[in-house]
Amino acid sequence: MSKKIFIIEDEEGILYGLQDHFTSDGYSVEISSADEELEDLLGRIKKTKPNYIILDLVLPKLDGLEVLKRIKNDDETADIQVLIFTDLSDEDSRTRSVGLGANFYFLKSEMDVTEFADHVEKIMENKQVSDASAEDAEENDLVLE
Repeated sequence: MSKKIFIIEDEEGILYGLQDHFTSDGYSVEISSADEELEDLLGRIKKTKPNYIILDLVLPKLDGLEVLKRIKNDDETADIQVLIFTDLSDEDSRTRSVGLGANFYFLKSEMDVTEFADHVEKIMENKQVSDASAEDAEENDLVLE
């Protein structure tokens, strides 16, 4: 199954570094430097239907927490896994992000782009294994009935 990743990041080095990493590993990648209107960005996310969103919270034109809130409060996008990759190391930002539905929270100060991308790929691999196990369990449940 092809995995789609949508990256929302204003730092070009990080944005294109992640895009190159995931693209070279065979993932479908959509990017945004967050210089568009919120409604336009949300429309692109709905059209792309990514499995994962990598979201920076500190953006020049948009509030990352508002982007997260809108993603998680929309039935079309609520199930997308959101991974925060930010400079905000305060506990309030982390707590608010998790409270709004972020699945993971990573600090840019703790890892470089390659390390972060490797973490994301491990998360995706673990999710795929978890989903496959759940499907096997469902199939077994059907057999038992």
